[in-house]
Amino acid sequence: MSLRDQSMLEFVRDSAGEASRSVQLDRRDFLKVLGGGLLVCLTHSTARTQESGRIFGGHELPKDVSAWLHIAADGQVNVFTGKVEVGQNIRTSLAQQVAEELRVPFASITMVMGDTDLTPWDMGTFGSRTTPTMGPQLRAVAAAARETLVQMAAQRWQVDAATLTAADGKVTDPKKARSFTYGELTRGQKLVKLISGEERLTPATEWKIAGTAVPKVNGRDFVTGAHKYPSDMVLPEMRFGAVLRPEGFNATLASLDTSAAEALNGVQVVRDGDFIGVVALDAYTAQHALSAIQAQWNVPAQPSNEGLYEYLKNSPETGDDGGPQHVTGSVAQAMASADLKLENQYTVAYIAHAPLEPRAAVATWADGRLTVWTGTQRPFGVRDELMQEFRLSAAQVRVIQPDMGSGYGGKHTGEAAIEAARLSKAVGKPVKVVWTRQEEFTWAYFRPAGLIEIKAGIKRDGTVVAWEHHNYNSGPADIGTPYAVANQLIQYHPANSPLRQGSYRGLAATANNFARESHMDELAHAAGMDPLEFRLKNIADLRLRAVVQAAQDKFGWGRMKSSPERGFGIACGTDKGGYVATCAEVQIDPASRKVRIRRIVEAWESGAIVNPDGLRNQVMGAIVQSIGGALFEQILFANGRILNPHFAQYRLPRFSDTPQIEVVLLDRKDLPSAGAGETGIIGLAPAVANAIFAATGTRLRSMPMTPVHNGQEKSSVQFQS
Repeated sequence: MSLRDQSMLEFVRDSAGEASRSVQLDRRDFLKVLGGGLLVCLTHSTARTQESGRIFGGHELPKDVSAWLHIAADGQVNVFTGKVEVGQNIRTSLAQQVAEELRVPFASITMVMGDTDLTPWDMGTFGSRTTPTMGPQLRAVAAAARETLVQMAAQRWQVDAATLTAADGKVTDPKKARSFTYGELTRGQKLVKLISGEERLTPATEWKIAGTAVPKVNGRDFVTGAHKYPSDMVLPEMRFGAVLRPEGFNATLASLDTSAAEALNGVQVVRDGDFIGVVALDAYTAQHALSAIQAQWNVPAQPSNEGLYEYLKNSPETGDDGGPQHVTGSVAQAMASADLKLENQYTVAYIAHAPLEPRAAVATWADGRLTVWTGTQRPFGVRDELMQEFRLSAAQVRVIQPDMGSGYGGKHTGEAAIEAARLSKAVGKPVKVVWTRQEEFTWAYFRPAGLIEIKAGIKRDGTVVAWEHHNYNSGPADIGTPYAVANQLIQYHPANSPLRQGSYRGLAATANNFARESHMDELAHAAGMDPLEFRLKNIADLRLRAVVQAAQDKFGWGRMKSSPERGFGIACGTDKGGYVATCAEVQIDPASRKVRIRRIVEAWESGAIVNPDGLRNQVMGAIVQSIGGALFEQILFANGRILNPHFAQYRLPRFSDTPQIEVVLLDRKDLPSAGAGETGIIGLAPAVANAIFAATGTRLRSMPMTPVHNGQEKSSVQFQS
């Protein structure tokens, strides 16, 4: 084997994908390098679990045959997926599912992820879709490989395949006490197996590797700092780039003087139309050169935080017909006959994704081909952006995603990749671009702000008979009520947002659930009913009832009474196949009147659990993250400028904010596994708001609940006397 081929195999075995060990090798050559063994392929058009239909930009799923799994002569297994690891630990959970179906030791699995040259096309890693879609697909591939190996052994021994067993990387004939390892069966052969995706999968009740708390793959590297992220990438002769940004949104360049930057030693200024960047030998010099550029900008007058929600309500998106999305029964008639009626508005602010690692990319050109290492949730989507920007074919662009320092839905786009590629092309060297924190807070997109208006009517016995829900701008995710209400009118109204906005962990489910669960709590108190009992009265979904009752039991709901200094609240909901119920205990400081979250109990059900430790970590992480949006995260802006673009001014949850967290997992092995990345974030804010009301009698209907200015709480919550 050549040194080039050895390097490629070494790259495959190390799923971190360090640049120093990666080589330029197209997919066909790569599969040749794998050599003898069993290669399992699947046609996208017949894949039962692959995302179907048209996706971004009308792009259709490819119909070529792509490789998903290779079993080498030494028994090692390489698994290929376009999904990426962003901290959710799917490298571990997907490998568990493959090991389960293939009947091999977990340690024999290597996941090759997020490389557009090596992995099958994938829409992207978002929407909690990895577990319910990619998991079953890889399980089907592994099951097909196992069945093929059993057939191979049966042919060699001339026996009925039904009499053989597969376990621990071997096919065994129990009657004659003989066995073949998978490597012995595949050695010296190049076998390609095409599958239909209809193989029988192992029921969750029979899982031995899946369903267990397998430790995180390469976990020690993450703890010790050995793991390399996109911002850590280094290539030979690499330069560092920085890009000139406008002084505000929608600004136009009035004048430009780059002479001072060009005079600096080792600095190259790159101008291509409105794109102005600098390249230097180190990052400090690049930033110094950027600050030396004299630019004047014209920034037009634009909306600000003041009057935002009225602006969103009165600025419909062009082309929105305003028609209702969901109507059942007659809300008007039901409201007319309701014994109690309640109408209120709820608001959520723009917030930033605030990932620990800002956008970063390294780009290099060679022989007319572009390779980019970048942190993205959509490697193939970024490849499409690069193809369009530079008018290249898919064969001319490769995007590799080393594990990145979180995304939270904020890294779908390839801005840093395009910038690095433009600078690299201009100077003829590899170039790294790492956004500053201010750039990340200003030029990335935000979770949408929104206004939500809800009307509801109930009978005196607590039955909800009418529900009307209007969401302006924040989005339609989880907008439908999970409660059994006969008469509903639910509508999402897109608006012309003054800020760039996009997906965020949980999308608008957090906003819609905050408004809905706050309103349900208000209805419960209006009816004189316990908030938990009121919810159970209106829940017909048995899965939702189960998590509410599990949270009730663990939290001890009803055994403690609220007081002016301590309150208890509950919220529940369902999104993306997951069911969640959250109980919160808050403490009100009698002197400062500040709120502290003391305890959170969250019950969770998302079908069969693949890795209980990984799921528990996901749920706890979502709870901690949601504290920020609930209490103090908010983007402040005026006249086209972000006013709090640094961590010193943008308040995030701290260790001292973290309450006691207890997670109750309901393992439904009779149900398919659902995703767990997002739904856990939707319950905390309404549970906390409801707990504050229980203690103080003040209803907080805005997120964040405690205003923040320059990174500090501007004031405590203003409670009614």
